[in-house]
Amino acid sequence: VQLQASGGGLVQAGGSLKLSCAASGRTFSTYAVGWFRQGPGKEREFVATISRSGSTVYYADSVKGRFTISRDNAKNTGYLHMNSLKPEDTAVYYCAAVQYRSSRYASEYDYWGQGTQVTVSS
Repeated sequence: VQLQASGGGLVQAGGSLKLSCAASGRTFSTYAVGWFRQGPGKEREFVATISRSGSTVYYADSVKGRFTISRDNAKNTGYLHMNSLKPEDTAVYYCAAVQYRSSRYASEYDYWGQGTQVTVSS
């Protein structure tokens, strides 16, 4: 499966953005989707993941209550809704897919999108 992340941009602190992850192929529903981010000078970190059906989600503590992960299997697209953004959320955001079971670990994902830059100004 090929992934294309989009929706990043520049936003003021407290603002919102919605990232999208468009997948090619007809087997999107067999993949769990994860979002990861890599800030300046930092390692890539887990943000959120959603199961194949969308019934199970997990979040990093740093985004819990502010970000919402979702998916629309009919549209082959995953989403990350980001509210109450903070300057520390500034990073390149990546979507990834792993077949069957969702995971918090980047090493377990098989497919990655190219990343989309999110910059939050104070």
